[in-house]
Amino acid sequence: MAAEVKIYDGALDKGLEGVVACTTEISFIVGNNLNFRGYTIDDLAENSTFEEVTYLLWNSKLPNAQELQAFKKDLEANMTLSPDFIKTLKAIPTKDVHPMAWLRTAVSLSAHWDSEAQDNSESANLRKAVRMTAKMGTLVCAFEAIRNGREPVAPKSGQSMAWNFMYMLKNGKEPDAETVKIFDKCLVLHADHELNCSAFATRVTSSSLSDIYSAIVSAIGALKGPLHGGANEQVMIMLKKIGTMDKAQQFVKDALAAKEKVMGIGHRVYKDGDPRAAILRKTSQMLTKKIGEPLWYDMSVLIDDTMNKEKGLMPNVDFYSATVYYALGIPTDIYTPIFAVSRVSGWLAHAFEQYKNNRIYRPRGLWKGKEGLKWVPVAQR
Repeated sequence: MAAEVKIYDGALDKGLEGVVACTTEISFIVGNNLNFRGYTIDDLAENSTFEEVTYLLWNSKLPNAQELQAFKKDLEANMTLSPDFIKTLKAIPTKDVHPMAWLRTAVSLSAHWDSEAQDNSESANLRKAVRMTAKMGTLVCAFEAIRNGREPVAPKSGQSMAWNFMYMLKNGKEPDAETVKIFDKCLVLHADHELNCSAFATRVTSSSLSDIYSAIVSAIGALKGPLHGGANEQVMIMLKKIGTMDKAQQFVKDALAAKEKVMGIGHRVYKDGDPRAAILRKTSQMLTKKIGEPLWYDMSVLIDDTMNKEKGLMPNVDFYSATVYYALGIPTDIYTPIFAVSRVSGWLAHAFEQYKNNRIYRPRGLWKGKEGLKWVPVAQR
């Protein structure tokens, strides 16, 4: 007989829904509010910067002026890619390769250029965290340049991570202040989100005491999926497929009748609305009107309203971020890599927390297979 597995009430659920896997002080959803270290996402998105939020996630407090200046200088000093590393990046295939697959490889390769890659001490991990966070946006922009036959643009000193990302992505064209502010807000909104799929992947890999690069590569692999970070890209693909307002409502009804998922709608934890989606909805309305293409926002609102009426489901952060990124002129397949540019800050916070209070993850599965079978020679099967 198979060994008995004691199943506690509520502990067995598909997708581990409702199962508490660890204690954390990083981020937490209370009702329909998302909190980072005790600060609401609304407060941080309105007033903070991505650099400040990253410091908060890693250090459990907002930085003072001196700490913030030093942290920004540290990030700035680590944004540039070395010429020999860029040469290696150019050898990674880009044709018919999804940007997230390329980024997964690039981040893994970057460990080979880091002399501290195997040093799992707290101080070394913090230095590696700065390097990974600083370079993530540079890597994504390098991919966009390389696949289009251009030389990657180097970041400029004295500018924020949001400014530099838009500058490098647009091949050296300096972004305006409004664009930078909006993109920085997007980075803040995506920085962490409790024990989601990619954060859990980070913690599972970290729990084996593997190196922090391996943990982040695991997270990128999880984020790539269309049910997680890849949803924002799929939302824009869906909107373009629908094409016109008069087809939007019927598209939703047909999808529901066929029991197909409408991308960007619904959330495992939020039942009365994702606060990040509410913030991005206002931004989407403003930006799509500004570029003269309000159709994308109007269509999104119609889909949003129809799903709420038909199924009681509301949009998540991916839904309106798609049209925001579109209005900023960002290629559709770069949406999910942008998610990684931000979320790496949260993943690293989870890795730090896991290392400090570690026990390797080793859940059990409830056996549903056959028992008592005996091997027989192949001729008798």
